[in-house]
Amino acid sequence: MRAISHDRFGDPASVLACIELPDPPPPGPGEVHVEMVAMSINPADLLTVEGRYGIVPLLPFIPGAEGVGRIAALGSGVDGLAIGDLVAPLAGSAWVERMTVRASAVIPLPLGTDPLQAAMVKANPATAEVMLNDLAPLTEGDWIIQTAANSAVGQYVCRLARLRGVRTLNVVRRIEARRAVSEAGGDIILVHDGATPETLLREVTQATQGAPVKLALDAVGGAVTNALAACVTDGARVVNYGLLSGKPCEVDAHHLVFRGVTLSGFWLATWFRSAGRERIAALYGKLVPLLADGTLSSPIAATYPFEQIADAAAHAARGARNGKVLLVTGS
Repeated sequence: MRAISHDRFGDPASVLACIELPDPPPPGPGEVHVEMVAMSINPADLLTVEGRYGIVPLLPFIPGAEGVGRIAALGSGVDGLAIGDLVAPLAGSAWVERMTVRASAVIPLPLGTDPLQAAMVKANPATAEVMLNDLAPLTEGDWIIQTAANSAVGQYVCRLARLRGVRTLNVVRRIEARRAVSEAGGDIILVHDGATPETLLREVTQATQGAPVKLALDAVGGAVTNALAACVTDGARVVNYGLLSGKPCEVDAHHLVFRGVTLSGFWLATWFRSAGRERIAALYGKLVPLLADGTLSSPIAATYPFEQIADAAAHAARGARNGKVLLVTGS
């Protein structure tokens, strides 16, 4: 079978390669064999290939946090799944044509679900939902603020927040990014590139008419984190889940010491390790129907076959692209 792998760290467009590997073994008891259909390329995947993510893998390594495929074979004792079912494996190393995994480690998807949208269900919508649900006691009418609002996670935050009546302040760096955020249901869109705390606070206060901002979600880091800290209400939380700027988070001690603002990090992989099977099932039990009926969706910039992995990685690394880049197998 074909797979995408790398044997050294570096620029993904240079170090990733399409290789041939033996097929995985047939499914044993409690396992399923999945023929993969589509896989997303996330910033976390590219950072992993560069050796700059939370876990540095042993080489050679097959990347890919998420994807979707169809069940091709069932092991003994597997109930509730059938050959041909569309599923999203929870295991990593998804950039392969086939995998054999535990039946309990796949997310079943309803008949008629768009496979390309399903390829993105594991990471970004889950990150958005958990951050909205677990990090602050948000109620209908509350305000939150986020950076990188035009990113995949940012757009899912807009959609999921709107479903629960939470209002969003959305910070983007380019005027062209406004459209994507607006189509995702963002309430207020603020265009800033390196906004000072005073500038952003003034615009936020005007937009909310002085209402408190209960939570800040930051995917950028650097000085922007401090601007968000200035905007949230006393005692609120600023949560960083990405470092698109490549710079450490900055927060003025005034916000931490005198206003009781807290800065914390979020990584879905850590949440998975402590959540337990029931909470994970409940999470995707909420997200999958929203994905299936089109309530949750993300723009797709392009799809590439495995043989064009260099072009796919280069496209995914572009800062100004409009949508996610996917790998497809043709299955």
